[in-house]
Amino acid sequence: MKISVRRVSAVAVALTTALTMAACTKNDSTSSSGSGSSSSSSAAAGASSAPAPGGASSAPAAGGGATIKIGLVTKTDSNPYFVKLRESAKALASSQNAEVIALSGKFDGDNEGQVTAIENLIQQGVKGIMITPSNSAGILSAIKKAQDKGILVVALDSETTPADAVPATYATDNLQAGVILGKYVKAKIGSTAPKILAMDLDPSASVGIQRHNGFLEGMGLPDGTPPEVIGSALTAGDQTKAQSAMENLLQAHPDVNVVYSINEPAGRGAYQALTAKNLQSKVLVASIDGSCSGVQYVKDKKFVATVMQFPKVMAEDGVKAIVKFAQTGTKPSGVVNTGATLITDQPVAGQDSKDSAWGLANCWG
Repeated sequence: MKISVRRVSAVAVALTTALTMAACTKNDSTSSSGSGSSSSSSAAAGASSAPAPGGASSAPAAGGGATIKIGLVTKTDSNPYFVKLRESAKALASSQNAEVIALSGKFDGDNEGQVTAIENLIQQGVKGIMITPSNSAGILSAIKKAQDKGILVVALDSETTPADAVPATYATDNLQAGVILGKYVKAKIGSTAPKILAMDLDPSASVGIQRHNGFLEGMGLPDGTPPEVIGSALTAGDQTKAQSAMENLLQAHPDVNVVYSINEPAGRGAYQALTAKNLQSKVLVASIDGSCSGVQYVKDKKFVATVMQFPKVMAEDGVKAIVKFAQTGTKPSGVVNTGATLITDQPVAGQDSKDSAWGLANCWG
């Protein structure tokens, strides 16, 4: 069914963005989403002894002065997508007289953990914080506390609700990513009536709402509860949870012919459940992420398509914005669309896409 949400306007997605990418190497079974002088840790760890908050320190000059401290708060610390964000942020920061202090929630949806992380980073004297909000509205009070201390807070990957709670967001246009995927699946199944099972995210997360609604829009399905969506489950973007949910859904809906997944770990879990029932050849599994392992699933014909996003670009844009703020006091503004590209080895007429060979050479850049 369609999830209600206030749509935030964003720049149209660049479907064939060509970027230099780095390959991902993390464990495929975790849920999805370089160098640096600090390591990541859970927000549950106590705050370290720290200097005065970021707003109290003087701005260093470019190429010299005190190291600029930048906080990064992700939804989890093990999700390969957020690992890529962290590694990319640290790699760029190390060349910018900056260091990244990376903290996270314990799981996707852990708003309390992210609140604790922000409070920790305030105490550690950061000049800016980059956050991928698990609860796009629930995190606002913690963000305001940081802003009141003179700390620049920007969003990565997922918008806050409202989006202007932070001055800038660097993210995929998640609504449009869903539209891209939905249009492709609609063209792929042709005149066959779709029977869709949706592997969704927690409804408090704007990214999950936007992708879900975009997919329905791309499929040309109406608002409300279209009969074409025969079942859905909240998976937290986790492979194990998605597999269990799909196993349960298949008991009632063995006639499914399309699986939409919020991300690739959820898609992998769904595919495993389909394989156990020998249904994998009868169902189009489509996802969003664009990890190296997800693109490999496309190459192996386990996913019919995935929509690649670019966490390296998000992280680097966020670091640059905070370094500039620390040096000049200039704040970034607006929602910056970092692009999305359809990856499939079964292209359809009239829709731009790249094949898995391109995807494997450029994943998550």
